[in-house]
Amino acid sequence: MLSRTAENLFWIGRYMERAETMARLLEVGARIALLPSVGHGYRSEWDSLLQASGTAAGFAAKYGDPVQRNIESYLFFDRDNPSSVASCLERARENGRIVRTALTSQVWDALNTAFQELRQLERQPRSELDLGRMTEWTTRHTAMMRGAIEATQLRQDGYDFLGIGYNLERADNTARLTDVKYYVLLPRADFVGSGLDTFQWTTLLRAMSAQRAFHWAYGGAFTAAKVMHFLILNPACPRALITSAKATTDHLDRLAQRYGQATTAQDRARAQLDALRATTVEAIIDEGLHEFLTRFILETGEIAQSVHDTYLSGEAR
Repeated sequence: MLSRTAENLFWIGRYMERAETMARLLEVGARIALLPSVGHGYRSEWDSLLQASGTAAGFAAKYGDPVQRNIESYLFFDRDNPSSVASCLERARENGRIVRTALTSQVWDALNTAFQELRQLERQPRSELDLGRMTEWTTRHTAMMRGAIEATQLRQDGYDFLGIGYNLERADNTARLTDVKYYVLLPRADFVGSGLDTFQWTTLLRAMSAQRAFHWAYGGAFTAAKVMHFLILNPACPRALITSAKATTDHLDRLAQRYGQATTAQDRARAQLDALRATTVEAIIDEGLHEFLTRFILETGEIAQSVHDTYLSGEAR
């Protein structure tokens, strides 16, 4: 496969997963904002979303203070924000258009339909658009896209580059979503184990569409340690860090076998997966969850850079 085609497919996966995460971040903020104020946290819940998504500087330059309505627009519609839902869907669709012949008709239809419906949403007055409707719309279309890929794409190079993009982005985003809860949203240490703490963990699981799955996996007992285990170390959880790391490693292993050569990207992905398999929730708590997640995000970025250096060419789209 041409490296340029591989790059386009890789970024389709990343952009679609990033669009979904922006929507999920907005859902987290909206649910937390419904709580009565209980104290001053590290940051406000809305400012927390900007910090977690890495968009705080861009937002401050354009809007100044983190007002909810402006944050909603910036994270969903604003083309000046390269990580907004609209920007991600537009860029994913443009990458798909360039490599149209590498995608099945079902995958292209799912991608193009999402983009066309986005344009219709943008024509509506903001006052008529409910945030819940926008986030549900995004998660539904990204799920349709992923389903089309899984159901129709040949298990060849293109499928692997799509999968690497999806899973690197998902790993990064799950870590960021978890960090919003633990490090930013919880107001003070004495709230740990309180009703507020439980509500926020529940909100996080709901935002990841994982609340019911969590109860299936752990029963009725609810603790922060179990949620951390579920989102980081439980391979049965589709959004867990270890699940994404395993999927990325599998895709890279197939590429390495196909091309007959091991790569730095493969080695780094394998090292990250092995480290996750060897750690425990207790070890993560001892290190500090925020510190662990920050390190994980940096490692994921290094893997992505290695993938680019090994297989892709030109500047990232």
